[in-house]
Amino acid sequence: MTDALRQLVRSPVLVAAIFIAGIGGTFQYGFHISVLNSPSLIIKELVNSTCQQRYGHSLEPWELSLIWSFIVSIYCIGGLAGTLYAGHLAGLYGRKKTLLLNNVVAICGAVLMLLSKTALSFEMIMVARVLYGLNAGVSLTVHTMYILECAPKRLRGMVGVSVASFVSLGKFFGQLLGISEVLGTEERWIWLLAFSGAAGLLQMLTLPFLPESPRYLLLEKADKHGCETALRRLWGAKMDPGPEMEEMLAEHTTLKGVKIQGLTDLFLDHNVRWQLLTILVTFVTLQLCGINAVYLYSFDVFQAAGIAKESLRYAALGTGLCEVSTSIACVLIIESTGKRVLLFRGYLCMAASLALLTLTLYLQDSVSWMPYCSMVLIFAYIFFFSSGPAGVTAPLPGEIFTQSYKPPAFMVACILNWVGLFLVGMLFPLIVEHLDYFCFLVFFVFCFFSGVFVWFHVPETKNKTVLEISEDFKRMHQKRRDSLQSKLSSIHINNIQTAISTKL
Repeated sequence: MTDALRQLVRSPVLVAAIFIAGIGGTFQYGFHISVLNSPSLIIKELVNSTCQQRYGHSLEPWELSLIWSFIVSIYCIGGLAGTLYAGHLAGLYGRKKTLLLNNVVAICGAVLMLLSKTALSFEMIMVARVLYGLNAGVSLTVHTMYILECAPKRLRGMVGVSVASFVSLGKFFGQLLGISEVLGTEERWIWLLAFSGAAGLLQMLTLPFLPESPRYLLLEKADKHGCETALRRLWGAKMDPGPEMEEMLAEHTTLKGVKIQGLTDLFLDHNVRWQLLTILVTFVTLQLCGINAVYLYSFDVFQAAGIAKESLRYAALGTGLCEVSTSIACVLIIESTGKRVLLFRGYLCMAASLALLTLTLYLQDSVSWMPYCSMVLIFAYIFFFSSGPAGVTAPLPGEIFTQSYKPPAFMVACILNWVGLFLVGMLFPLIVEHLDYFCFLVFFVFCFFSGVFVWFHVPETKNKTVLEISEDFKRMHQKRRDSLQSKLSSIHINNIQTAISTKL
């Protein structure tokens, strides 16, 4: 057991905070990404029967597809709206109270889902999806902020990965509860779609027993005593919160008189330019790395490898379980490996897996054993995705930005996430239709570029304060700038010397 893990085990309130914040936080986001796969045919039938009963008109296939696409994508619109207000709400009401109020939105969505079948109203499903999106948009931002601000510097990486672990767990539960043996039937599908209400209610009943974010209390409310009390509750009586409080106070002194910055400030301030570029590159690639394409093609690959059609859903559960278990394993290795290494290694290995997967899919009909290679590559890709970018990317804004820039940084990250999810959902079927499995080459470019970017432009953040990380960004790029200027000066001097000798 590593020292970091021992320290985490000795902090039971922090462990409780991870689970309680996660189940009503990013778990909800992951759950709604996968939960509609199972009852899709049942919901389409509800839409068609509703139109027949109301208007005496059976929908054309294209009309039904259009309404279904709207039901799926409206979740992203709600998520984007929630993201835009999350930072403001977290600053105004605090992290804990915002999460508590956010659960009311999830419970309202669940009630609408439960009533939709009786009312024969697919519009209620749409409104519920908007509410679920609002809930997920707020929780993605505030859950990450809360849990990172509760963790000591030594455990911040490990705790940050838990954000992605709950996304993976949510996806897996959406798959697991959606099988016909559980809730994926015509009688029980409304309970499947209302499950988020139960997760929200669980957090609403347990979160009041946890303290508010210590950093929020100290840096935004100037409540030193409240901060110290919260730290002692979270970390245990044996751990001295003094050194980290001094670091927070040092950051507070540095930022004294500096207001919470807005989106415009974030984009115009040259001091955080490289931090902003890091967020832009990593969060765009998180959606455009090809994970959805890999999951889609996994069914074809498993079928070609000899898995029976009726067993494909269980094979899909295997991919979800692989993502969850790898994400949990990432929690154990992140403190010893470092986030920068996990990021660039993950992206480069994902790029290699995609290139090889394109080749094996191309040869699948020619070589009998090639589908097995494709199957291994799918699991390898999911492994590198879960143990690297999926776990490290989500908490990045909270680690590389100072307190005044955290709300707009999280806002930018989540906007990129929701817009990317929406575009992938709308454009991905068209890309697959025109490029088939060669679409993986598009995702290969994004993964390879991001891996190279992280290698050259992102410093290690392990066991460092925000101010230390900011200095590392400046030092890294100042050194390159000085080196480039030195080379240019050398070239300029050589040109002058050559010109003088030519004249002589």
